Amino acid sequence: MSPSAVEIQARTLAGYADASRLRQVQDRDWVLDRVTGSPETLIDLGSGIGQLLESALERFPSLRLAVGLERSEHRIAEAGRRLAPYGERAELHRADLTAPEPLPHRAQVITQTSVLHWLYPVEDRVFAWVAAHLAPGGRFLLTTYHPARDAHGLGGEDELVREALAALGIPAADVPALLAAHGVLPIATRTRTVDDLLAVLAPYLEVAGHTERDAVVTVESAEQYEHFHAATFGDYYAQVLPEERRADFYRAVGAAAWRRQSERGHVSHMPVRRWELTAREEFVAGSGTGPLPA
Repeated sequence: MSPSAVEIQARTLAGYADASRLRQVQDRDWVLDRVTGSPETLIDLGSGIGQLLESALERFPSLRLAVGLERSEHRIAEAGRRLAPYGERAELHRADLTAPEPLPHRAQVITQTSVLHWLYPVEDRVFAWVAAHLAPGGRFLLTTYHPARDAHGLGGEDELVREALAALGIPAADVPALLAAHGVLPIATRTRTVDDLLAVLAPYLEVAGHTERDAVVTVESAEQYEHFHAATFGDYYAQVLPEERRADFYRAVGAAAWRRQSERGHVSHMPVRRWELTAREEFVAGSGTGPLPA
């Protein structure tokens, strides 16, 4: 049986420009609104298809260099096409943010939106990298989502996945064990609490300020959320099922989201925090290009 269009989308993380309108567009503008002055260098960690970089280059003519670090080769390719008109002002690197390589840049602004949970439990590595690559006086603008979690560590998207798997005949009570058996850590577990994050970032960064808002996701159809899930989470959850059942899984996720939309007026809502962070003094005094902590 040939894979469905959504399965192919999940494998390549394609279609994120459309999917991001449900959540990421709000984060992107929210973060860039906090950029002040005339920055010359900006680095976006987990830059995806280059939307934040493009917005920054348009909003801040002072930017000589906008740098993106992204793991997905498919998203890097799409970002390259998007940023081609900016020539040498845009620079892309394929990078694993759980073990980022040093760059010969110090930036006035470093950003990361809705990515940090994918780096659990080694977020300290990227915090050390950021501290070493911020210019004196520079800011790290970070967004983190904080869904409520149950006794099994499930919350947010995990709940929709549990509903979808239950619709496919897997008892809801068995879902935590099924995820664990396939090495799928719930997203709500990956997302540390605010207090836990403060403890992890404290050796490298200081909090200059923060703001919170409620992030609400609404959809116009089951199909829209089906594509959002595929473009955002890929096959992270779908891997718990054999390939012949994965198309049904994506449809079930979309159906669960649409059912919630119909019953509640939204699919999900959760607190999101925008952090404004600065490097600790010992990092400001460093070169920014030397070896980073393991």
